[in-house]
Amino acid sequence: MTLPIFKLEDYLSHYEFKAPYLLCCSDAESFSLKEILALATDDEQKLWDNLHLGYTEAPGHPFLRETISKQLFQNLSAENILLTAGAEDGIFCAFSALCNPGDHVIVITPCYQSLYEIPKSKGCSITTIPLKEENNWRIDLNAIEHAIRPNTKWMVINFPHNPTGQVIRQEELLSLVQLLDRHGIWLFSDEAYHLLGSPKEGWAQPAACLYSRAISLGVMSKAYGLAGLRIGWIACQDTAVLKKIEHMKHYTSICCSAPSEILSIIALNHKDIILSRNNAIVKNNINILDQFFTQHSELFSWAVPEGGCIGFVKYHGPENIDDFSKNLVEEKGVLLLPANVYSVSTNHFRIGFGRKNMPEALNHLKDFLRGT
Repeated sequence: MTLPIFKLEDYLSHYEFKAPYLLCCSDAESFSLKEILALATDDEQKLWDNLHLGYTEAPGHPFLRETISKQLFQNLSAENILLTAGAEDGIFCAFSALCNPGDHVIVITPCYQSLYEIPKSKGCSITTIPLKEENNWRIDLNAIEHAIRPNTKWMVINFPHNPTGQVIRQEELLSLVQLLDRHGIWLFSDEAYHLLGSPKEGWAQPAACLYSRAISLGVMSKAYGLAGLRIGWIACQDTAVLKKIEHMKHYTSICCSAPSEILSIIALNHKDIILSRNNAIVKNNINILDQFFTQHSELFSWAVPEGGCIGFVKYHGPENIDDFSKNLVEEKGVLLLPANVYSVSTNHFRIGFGRKNMPEALNHLKDFLRGT
């Protein structure tokens, strides 16, 4: 297996822990250990107090798998959940276990690079279908249908979408499932931002709840702001498929962190409190950003995101976005994520608005534009 440099992660590695103002963050405001433990019931506190720091079960803590199924996948059970060490572990293990040379994979782009590089490294042919700004970044079912081949094995989607913040509506997802079912195609649905945001027509159900050939990928990192836990999951109705992915996991993380599993149980059992706070931050920050982009419409434009805590902004200034971003971080310490990290050649950048200090970072961007 030969993989190219992961552009997004490589770019962040140069700046993420050096730049004081991260205006491109893809996660919501985090919580302290003290804040999470303060939410715990007596029984949950006992789980934490009696925790032993040994190896954990490869599929994941039974209580956490049950909690995930109960809180997020109403028609699935614990046996339909496999824990992973973050979302990336899930992506790597799923495609490494289930893709074969000669398979054809259709991928919605722009997207997180591993969603197409891992299948490609397994000998799959890849067809990318770019979301279009003039279509408000909505999924194009006609384009997907025209891309299907006799050997199409997988359809890969990512909603709420990274980096545009667009969502998939329930009727769009149902139509996609019907199309894929007619051709016997599997659906890999990256749902890392599910429940963060305010979709105009509400949330679509997780793909794994709707389709027997679907995998739903989730994680504690994004909507819940608990990236340091490194806990993700894969949900699927087909337990034999989950077992294949688990066997691949034996070559990567093997099992998850014992403390992180207990903290995830607590957080998910109190997800309404966590999501309420994070959604309030997102809503406030979107309003601030939308006003800013309106005031500076000669320089910026965007389609207001409906889900997640990131958006894809087009820069209309005189220089290319790479130079603009480099000058901004070097002069003001404000980090944006230029489109080239998604292998996109347009003059867009990713902006993040899930954190409380977003307005402060924006003020430094304003100073940069004023030349002060």
